[in-house]
Amino acid sequence: MHAAAVCKILWFVWNRDGITLGPTCAPKKHVVFLKTHKTASSTVLNILYRYGESRNLTFALPTQDHLGYPKRFKAEFVKDFAKNRDKEHNIICNHMRFNLPEVKRVMPNGSFYFSIVRNPVRLAESSFAYYHSVSPAFKRAASLGEFVLHADSYYKRQERNSHYTRNLMWFDFGYDNNMMDGPGFNASTALGELERTFDLILVAEYFDESMVLLREALCWELEDVVYFRLNARSSASVSSLNATTADRVRVWNWLDLKLYCHFNASFWQRVATYGHERMQQDLGRLRELRQRLSATCLQGGTPVEGERVTSNALRPDNFGKAKILGYILRANLSSSARELCQRMVLPERYHLHHLQSLLPPVTPKAVGKWGGKPPVTMGRRS
Repeated sequence: MHAAAVCKILWFVWNRDGITLGPTCAPKKHVVFLKTHKTASSTVLNILYRYGESRNLTFALPTQDHLGYPKRFKAEFVKDFAKNRDKEHNIICNHMRFNLPEVKRVMPNGSFYFSIVRNPVRLAESSFAYYHSVSPAFKRAASLGEFVLHADSYYKRQERNSHYTRNLMWFDFGYDNNMMDGPGFNASTALGELERTFDLILVAEYFDESMVLLREALCWELEDVVYFRLNARSSASVSSLNATTADRVRVWNWLDLKLYCHFNASFWQRVATYGHERMQQDLGRLRELRQRLSATCLQGGTPVEGERVTSNALRPDNFGKAKILGYILRANLSSSARELCQRMVLPERYHLHHLQSLLPPVTPKAVGKWGGKPPVTMGRRS
C-alpha cells in the first residue's frame, strides 16, 4: 500500500484515542480551487499543496507567481501546457481570474470546483492595507474611510491595479467589477452561473466549518484539512472601521456584497444539511488536532511577528502596510517531524517555488516506506 494511504499527518502526536474517519467514498483527486484575494485563501492553498505533495499528484502551476492574473485565465498560462496539452493535471489552485472554458482545457471533466468568499467590509480593509502602495486609487487616500468617501473621484477603472479597490471578489470570479444592474446585466444571472459551476463556496469568517464541509465534499481525512493560518496580519496592522465607513464600503462594493450574501446563505444551508451536532463534533476534533499540532511544532504554540522568524525560508513577506505573522518551529523536532511542520508554515511564495523546482526543498527528502516517519513524498510538478 502506498505510504500516503497509511500515514496520518499527526502520527507523532496521536495516542490511543487518536481520531480516524474511515471514509467509504473515494477521495477526489481532481480539484480546481479559485484562489480569491484576501480571503484566507493562502491557508487553503497550503492545504492543497500538502495534500498533493503527499500523494504525488500533478499540479497545474504558473510559470511565475500566478496564472496570468489579472488577465482572464488561459490554459497557456500553465507551465509547459503548450508543450504537452494532453497531460493530466490533478490540482490547479494558484491565483487566476476565473475563465471556465479555459480551465476546462486544463482540468478533466468531473473535477471538483470550489472557492472562498469573505465579508466585503473586512476584505476591503485588508485590501487597502495590502495594495495601498500598488493601486493609484488607494494611494490617493490616507485611509479607507477617506477613499470610500471620495471613491468616485479617486477611482479610475482603467488604471493599473484598480481592480483591487472595488468588487475584488467579483473580479476574481471573472466578471466585470464595474457592472451595474440594467437591461444588459443582472447580478442574479451571474450568481446562478457560479452556483452551477462551483461545487462548494467556503466562507472565510467560518473557516473551521468550511474545512469540515470541504473534507466531506472531497472525501478526505480530517487530518488532511488541519492548518495553521498563513499570510495573516498582526493585530496592529488591522484597522477598525466605524459604521458609516462600513456602510460606504458596502455600497461601493455592492457586487461583492451580493456575492457574499448569496454564498453565505448557501453555506449555512449546507451546514444545516451536514447536521448541527455532527458539525460540532467534527469542529471539536479539528481543533483538537490543530492544538496538538501547534504544541508539537510551534515554539510558544502561536504565531509571532514576521520579523522574529529567524529562518529565511519561513519568514513571511510583508506587503504594503500589512505586517504578516509567521511561525518559529521548536528546536527539538526530529528531522521527519520538522519536515512536516515546515510544510505547515512554509510561506506561499517559497512553497510554490519549491514545487516549480526553482528552490531546493527545505530539508532532504526521506526515502522509503513509512516506518515511524511521516510521508514526505513530493508531488509531481507541472
